[in-house]
Amino acid sequence: MSRTPFEQAGSLLIGTVDFVSPDEIKVVLDIEAPDSVALNTGGPRQFPRVNGYLLIPVDEAFLVGQVEWLTVERSAFPKRRGMQDFGLVDLPYPLRKLRLNPLGTLRKRSRDGAYDFRRGADGLPSIGAAVLLPTDSQLRSIVESGEQRRVKIGTSPLAGDAEVSIDPNRLFGRHLAVLGNTGSGKSCSVAGLIRWSLEQATHARSEAGATGRPNARFIVLDPNGEYLRAFSGDDALKARIFKVNPSGGGTALKVPLWFWNSAEWCSFTQASARTQRPLLRRALREVKAGRIGTVEPTEEERKLGLRRYLSSRFITIQRDLRSGAIQTDESKFGFRLKAMNDDLEQKHQEFPSDGLDAIREAIEDALKATFNTFVDKSTHKTVEYYRAFTEGQVRQIVDALRASLNGLGGVIYQEGPDDDIPLAFSGTDLADHLDFLAEQENVSQFLDFLVARIRTFLSDPKMTAVIGNVGAVTLETWLSDYIGNNNADGGCVSVIDLSLVPTEVVHVVTAVIARMVFEASQRYVKLNNGVALPTVLVMEEAHTFIKRYKEDVENQETASICCQVFERIAREGRKFGLGLVLSSQRPSELSPTVLSQCNTFLLHRISNDRDQELVNQLVPDNLRGLLRELPSLPSQSAILLGWASELPVLVKMNDLPKSQQPRSDDPDFWGVWVGRGDNEENIERNIDWSKIAADWQGWPPNKVEGQS
Repeated sequence: MSRTPFEQAGSLLIGTVDFVSPDEIKVVLDIEAPDSVALNTGGPRQFPRVNGYLLIPVDEAFLVGQVEWLTVERSAFPKRRGMQDFGLVDLPYPLRKLRLNPLGTLRKRSRDGAYDFRRGADGLPSIGAAVLLPTDSQLRSIVESGEQRRVKIGTSPLAGDAEVSIDPNRLFGRHLAVLGNTGSGKSCSVAGLIRWSLEQATHARSEAGATGRPNARFIVLDPNGEYLRAFSGDDALKARIFKVNPSGGGTALKVPLWFWNSAEWCSFTQASARTQRPLLRRALREVKAGRIGTVEPTEEERKLGLRRYLSSRFITIQRDLRSGAIQTDESKFGFRLKAMNDDLEQKHQEFPSDGLDAIREAIEDALKATFNTFVDKSTHKTVEYYRAFTEGQVRQIVDALRASLNGLGGVIYQEGPDDDIPLAFSGTDLADHLDFLAEQENVSQFLDFLVARIRTFLSDPKMTAVIGNVGAVTLETWLSDYIGNNNADGGCVSVIDLSLVPTEVVHVVTAVIARMVFEASQRYVKLNNGVALPTVLVMEEAHTFIKRYKEDVENQETASICCQVFERIAREGRKFGLGLVLSSQRPSELSPTVLSQCNTFLLHRISNDRDQELVNQLVPDNLRGLLRELPSLPSQSAILLGWASELPVLVKMNDLPKSQQPRSDDPDFWGVWVGRGDNEENIERNIDWSKIAADWQGWPPNKVEGQS
């Protein structure tokens, strides 16, 4: 039997408005309202329920409110109506109340019963207004609101299991933070968001008649080696795996030290700000002068290297000429000319017809005219030094340099930050050149420890396996391998396993990878008329690498430099098509700058009070009731809020098969103890410490310590 609209509305009535303010509405429930399960909404539904939804008719629409709390109050005694109630006994009865937080407006769109939901309210109800239960279709309209809902990530248990879908442009375009305790499902959510997005993109391409993989780029920085299982062995995604020891599959992780910029070098070597840092930057500039970025340079590239070298010396000599250093610090200037002459003697063999003879002749004439020696009476050693140079002598050197440079194309006064551009050089060259500069500038006592630190880490095979240039890595091939090439032919996902990277260098390696991805995105936009290449950078265990730090100009640690790289990506990455996904179990330890730039949050179970306090600041005051459920959320459940969702919503994430989950399971203590698993399978843990010791000490597997 069909019911009239008035009868239908009457059957959904559960109470009336008792109190109204802009951020809260209090409702008195009718005595006849359901007290556990409502059966009049198209199906059984739990009611009343904290964080559930109710409707209040306002004008031609419904005001949608979310239940924050429920309570029971004792009602006042009813008034007597005369002699007819004389013999009645007054017994108090409970009166149920609840509080609603206004969310938005639900407006009917068409005659077929479809609704549109939008945030904000045009008006508020009056006292005594009816409060209604939403139907299943109305609940779906609330939760499934928004445009371009392309990727389903789960269902909403508070809205009759309505589908929760997101727009990838919103989710990844303005940065996403996935927060929650260990074991709450963060890693599965991150892996799922990547997989579900790519699967839906593949489906959309096939419907449009296109073939091939999605032209997508996800770069996962994995400190614990969890994501190797999640994406390996999947031909549809074809993940590229990079790790330190690729014996079990994958590619060797390479982040050459010549990728590092000056700030990363200074932080890693702990160079002091006053003496060591300026000389280290100068050494980087000079050791890169004359270097080129390919393995087999062309003739044009070799000429460019010579041009850079001569330009650097031309500018330095002119500076000393203007400042008077040729006469006030003449000996240092002379030794610098002698070193330059030795360099030119070697370069002359490769460039015999580029005017280097004239430069060498001018330098040798000046050195012969000013060279002198004396015997130190205390040590009885001969000491070499140079007397003051005349301006004419130095002018001849400058003119010879200018003539040679004119034939090569002119002086390069500034071509980017020379100490930061990635031009190939070896670590040994840098250490040797620092020794030379220390002797030249008479500051060996200040640089000895710096050079020793560089030589120490260059002699560590575990470090050089990652940062060395073994295999002749080029910038072009590195970008193609790690970020991807045309149409993602090499795969849509790059998983970079950082678990075996030495602790001393892991923050620098992470910072370099993130910065290279960011700067590559910048240059892509610059060279393609402002068109971006959408790329997503995923940082697992973000509280370790994006940790808040103290500003200290004198001493920048590697962890601080790493955090600053991600802060820059968080601030500027969106403009260049680079999205950031953070996963962390300690949001209170994250950089406030990075967290404030995240526009979408996926919150799993959070029990720490400091973390809860921080998360509560992410939403308006009238919506914090939903976040009070965070400590009791089960695994696989999360709260989605921010730019990617029209309203905060509780989500039960889609299931992921075991083979597609990151390797982050809890250890099975009991199963190992008793030797049987939950499915009655045998569980064994065989131990071979000799194999572990050999791997630890770098011996072959069949060789033990003490054997020759």
